[in-house]
Amino acid sequence: MQISKRAASVSSSLTLSINAKAKKLKKEGRRIINFSAGEPDFETPEFVKRAAIKAIEENFTRYTPVGGTEELIQTIVEKFKQDNGLHYTPSQIVVGNGAKQIIYNALQVVCNPGDEVIIPIPYWVSYPEQVRLAGAVPVYISLEFEKELKIDQEELKRAIHPEKTKAIILNTPHNPTGGVFTRGELEKIARVIEPYPILVISDEIYEKFVYETPHVSFASLGDTIKGKTLTVNGVSKTYSMTGWRIGYAGGPEKIIQAMIRLQSHSTSCASSISQKAALAALDESNEKIKRLIKEFDHRRKIIKDGLKKIKGVKVNKPQGAFYIFPDFTNFLGIVYDKGQIRNSIDLASYLLEEAGVATVPGSAFGLEGHLRISYAVSLGDIKEGLKKIRSALDKLRS
Repeated sequence: MQISKRAASVSSSLTLSINAKAKKLKKEGRRIINFSAGEPDFETPEFVKRAAIKAIEENFTRYTPVGGTEELIQTIVEKFKQDNGLHYTPSQIVVGNGAKQIIYNALQVVCNPGDEVIIPIPYWVSYPEQVRLAGAVPVYISLEFEKELKIDQEELKRAIHPEKTKAIILNTPHNPTGGVFTRGELEKIARVIEPYPILVISDEIYEKFVYETPHVSFASLGDTIKGKTLTVNGVSKTYSMTGWRIGYAGGPEKIIQAMIRLQSHSTSCASSISQKAALAALDESNEKIKRLIKEFDHRRKIIKDGLKKIKGVKVNKPQGAFYIFPDFTNFLGIVYDKGQIRNSIDLASYLLEEAGVATVPGSAFGLEGHLRISYAVSLGDIKEGLKKIRSALDKLRS
């Protein structure tokens, strides 16, 4: 029996496969510094766990409305108003099984076979695959990120097809670079998009992880832009709740309701217990979040400065999320005793096997020669990992 062409066209996630390989080596007794993980190393807060336990004890274990409980949706309405300056009604909110499902559902309801979706490179690994699963075609544009995120307006104009372009995916703070769009840069993008019937899928899952440039929601740039923007978020990163699988979005009612109908025939509602946990998280004060961000900011500076000291590595300036995306092009083509470093996959494999350091190849994000390094690990691991990377690269050069 053969699988469908649609399923055969989807590649596996390199980020998850690298993370799995690192965990396998660790289980075998290897000391592994895991810079590949896309999740905070902190535990889910105790008050969130207690809310989930209480929900279980009170038998809150049945189906909820497909798009989320009334209580959670109202809390998300208030969250968008207070944090992002966005005013949504409950019918403009949907809750799903993680932000990933939210984006998947959005693409499913707006794309027809042969439509196009614009994706800036580098991109989060799942964007192109989700576009293809919707029968659409990814159209790539370049994203400048050395200092801050920039999209060339003329390149964006050329990428827009008046009839075929159905969406553009923006991500700020950005995975994998750690860049953050300024308000000015977002306004430039808005001016290009405004005349076209294009859905802007604004992935803002890392919104709290900003260190220098404040986060700006794309939908906050005006009523016209808000009317064509789906603002995607979730509790996974901010509250260390990746495994709880709760994402949500606010946007045009027509799109939201179509997403809910689609979800009703796929996964139905998100976990009732997880929704109660998410409700507790979103109700919590931002003071604890500020302490968390301060710790990540300290790590960011340490890893950036450490990488700058390694000869041959070009380091970008991350301003958000918990990633840095250095350029290791100077190490491509090097021949060593076990083979040749032909690309970023080879380099990531070399660092994992030689140094016991797990990173993610830039090719997974559409940009060769780079590695994504996550600093969502302890300060001790960061310092040790930097030493091991430096030593392994010095060995390559010699």
